[in-house]
Amino acid sequence: MRQELMTLPKTLAEDVAKHLVMVARLIDSDPEQAYAYSRVALRLASRVAAVREAAGFASYATERYSEALTEFRAARRMTGSADLWPVMADCERGLGRPERALEMAGAPEVKQLDKAGQVEMRLVAAGARKDMGQLEAAVVTLESPELASHSVQPWTARLRYAYADALLAVGRETDAREWFAKAVEVDQNGTTDAAERLAKLDGIEFVDALDEDDEDADDAADISGDLPADAAEAEVAEDEAEAAADDADDDEDADEDEAEIGNALDIDEANAEGGSLFDGGDGEDYYEDDEEEDEEEGYSRSDDRR
Repeated sequence: MRQELMTLPKTLAEDVAKHLVMVARLIDSDPEQAYAYSRVALRLASRVAAVREAAGFASYATERYSEALTEFRAARRMTGSADLWPVMADCERGLGRPERALEMAGAPEVKQLDKAGQVEMRLVAAGARKDMGQLEAAVVTLESPELASHSVQPWTARLRYAYADALLAVGRETDAREWFAKAVEVDQNGTTDAAERLAKLDGIEFVDALDEDDEDADDAADISGDLPADAAEAEVAEDEAEAAADDADDDEDADEDEAEIGNALDIDEANAEGGSLFDGGDGEDYYEDDEEEDEEEGYSRSDDRR
């Protein structure tokens, strides 16, 4: 990414870099803000592939699948890499076109992907099968050597989780529980909610012990707080109580005086004056789309780049 930004003037490169850093920092915690930073970077350097890719992921994170697909296609044309192929296919799913995602799963680009990319493509294809109501086909799609492997890879937890979810969808609850448990074993970073899904199958309900009223939390803090402060608060409370009692006595005296003078409104007069008190979002077609966008943006696809 640094090498790509070196094609820009120094000051501009620094500005764009800062925005890309913010996209990376916020995309998980605040995707909308990350998206805003990505749009600024895109306006500043739309001819930089890294910028288009970052903008694509920010759009993807905020479910702006049409924008994401446009940016991913642009980045792919600039670099000639097929690395973004799986996420592009998932954008097609997001746009309600699972059949196009399946077409991409059978395209030559998939053979150019590394093992992680191929697993990702398998996950997208299985998701597309589920979108189309082909639940048994989704299970079969996920059954692969990678699923059966005992080695733990960055994608292992997600693959096992997807398989468990697919099994549950076809009513194989016992098998689903087994694979949710296998996902939990390797999901050290909490990438999935496999633990919660497993607990639900076992009939275990989690309760948030920290979900209490602020008053209860304050009371607990007072009990464990320092005693001098509590004593001071008690003294203030006592003074306030005495003052309130004095005020009450004064009010009683005033009421008695008014009664003696006879300064009370007759109910009939009150009614007469004021009324009632109670008023009131085949593979050839896919490539044709790419070529049309190439022409619009001034790109031409060379054999070397492909």
